[in-house]
Amino acid sequence: MAKKPGTNPKGEFAFFNVFYEDGSQRSNRRVPSELLGGLDGDEPARAFIMEQDREIAEKSGRPPLEIKSLDRVGAKKK
Repeated sequence: MAKKPGTNPKGEFAFFNVFYEDGSQRSNRRVPSELLGGLDGDEPARAFIMEQDREIAEKSGRPPLEIKSLDRVGAKKK
């Protein structure tokens, strides 16, 4: 059965574009919004994404890539 429009909670996740040291990029990586904000800003997103990358690398048998930078999707550039 299809869900009614508007039943998905908004703001549950923040999305990030991740740039790696080897020049590759992954877009729209989801991070729970509850981890973000406060004095640390978006820095907890880096640890969360690094943990995801570690799990993916473990399953694929490849070493995890080093993160060069993170950009929040939709955030204004400084």
